[in-house]
Amino acid sequence: MTSSPAPTGRSAGQEERHPGRTDYAGAVYGSLLAASVVAAAGSVGAFPRLQLITLLLVTGVVFWAAHVYAHIAGERVIGKPLDHREMRRVARHEWSIVEAAVLPAVAVAVSPLLGLGHAGTAWLALSVAVAQQVTWAALGAIRAGASRRMAAGEGVANLLLGLVIVATKAALGH
Repeated sequence: MTSSPAPTGRSAGQEERHPGRTDYAGAVYGSLLAASVVAAAGSVGAFPRLQLITLLLVTGVVFWAAHVYAHIAGERVIGKPLDHREMRRVARHEWSIVEAAVLPAVAVAVSPLLGLGHAGTAWLALSVAVAQQVTWAALGAIRAGASRRMAAGEGVANLLLGLVIVATKAALGH
């Protein structure tokens, strides 16, 4: 008797059509984190662009490290030493949290070229963060074999999460 592979919730055809990564949780999370950083930084008044870029990137790195540590600590088997291969695998998997801070940071960096002041810079970076959050959520659903309707639902749900940050920023008058 041969054993069959464990069910994945997908048919063989879906496995072939959607190879590769379908878990974009780190990118979605990192995008929401970047949006929150921009909104919070904008709520304290004018800020130098270099400080916001640094804050975005450092926050991404710190949250990435926290996610890696939490995963490794949470999965550790009592009495078993840490597996360095597993640590590297988790670190690579969670790296998208850091990557999600890059586009909003680039938006801040190019904002003077667009003639934007501090408020315009913050809104641009926030818009980029929310747009990539929606994109990563929808892409993850599509890559996982979701229907167009479900992928759109994922996008809308993430847009609503992003709009909570936007509304909070607007309510604070920034």
